[in-house]
Amino acid sequence: MWHIVYIIAFAALAILAIANLVRNLILLGGNARNPQAPRPYPESENRRPVPHPELLDEDGQVIREPLLVMKSISVKDAREQLDALYNGTHSLEDSEDSDSGLDSHP
Repeated sequence: MWHIVYIIAFAALAILAIANLVRNLILLGGNARNPQAPRPYPESENRRPVPHPELLDEDGQVIREPLLVMKSISVKDAREQLDALYNGTHSLEDSEDSDSGLDSHP
């Protein structure tokens, strides 16, 4: 008797999950076709969206420059720099100052 109840409950949950999946796929497809669709909670006319505090400088102005710049280096150079950091030696400081953005100070 309980086996039938479990099978019916599982079938009902499976149908709900598949219906939810189909509904989400339809909504996602609609949003992909129309990315400027209105938001469900529209903001008032006089309010602007507030940026994240990490994107502001000391004066509260939005930073308009890249926050992270990565330089491509060879695997050998990266290993040497990591070994120097791990061993606590600072023998690579002279070459790092001129051609690398990595800092060797812990």
